Amino acid sequence: MARQLDEQIAGRYPVGQRLRVLDVGMGQGTQALRLARLGHQVTGLEQDATMIAAAREVLSGEPEGIRERMRIMEGDGRDTGVHFLPGSFDVVLCHGVLMYVQEPDPVLAGLARVLAPGGLLSLLVRNADALAMRPGLAGDWADALGAFDTTAYRNRLGLDVRADRRETLTATLAGIGAPLHTWYGVRVFTDTAADRAEVPEDLEPLLAAEERAGRTDPYRSVAALLHLCGVRG
Repeated sequence: MARQLDEQIAGRYPVGQRLRVLDVGMGQGTQALRLARLGHQVTGLEQDATMIAAAREVLSGEPEGIRERMRIMEGDGRDTGVHFLPGSFDVVLCHGVLMYVQEPDPVLAGLARVLAPGGLLSLLVRNADALAMRPGLAGDWADALGAFDTTAYRNRLGLDVRADRRETLTATLAGIGAPLHTWYGVRVFTDTAADRAEVPEDLEPLLAAEERAGRTDPYRSVAALLHLCGVRG
């Protein structure tokens, strides 16, 4: 997904331009810190105290220049209107968050509001049109059949959450003034890997296959996750 995001940023902005980035639900700050290392001014918004502590610990070990470029704030995606003025950011990330939000439309509208004109909105969501893939490949036919007509599922943390359909999000993005520009699949081949599966010594062929599948039909349509990129009008 990082490669996909970098591709979209490179296609929209001149090389070397320092962008204003907001990462909503930044978790441990993996993407936020990566972008700060690349020279961007990054704000990470997170509501989980444990995640915030982990992100701050990692950030404390970075050089001063990177520490100065990254700000960590407590809050969630519903608070963007409280914390930020309209048009405050060139890039807004919301990765792995919407599955925990029962009503995503107000959150998405808030994210679009803080985007500058021409800004990039990057969403990573669970693909509701592929919920039957994981149980089906595992031979769990009852769960596979039950997954076809729902957007609800239980994740690997044991939490009951929800997935999104691409056509629904496409309509939502158009409605909030950040229409879909392009989309990718994420975890096409690797979604069924065990949580503690050994990482191959040569990771590049795996990444190359996933990256190719993530931009190629029909493979991307059955990816576990969808990476949707909207552009603020």
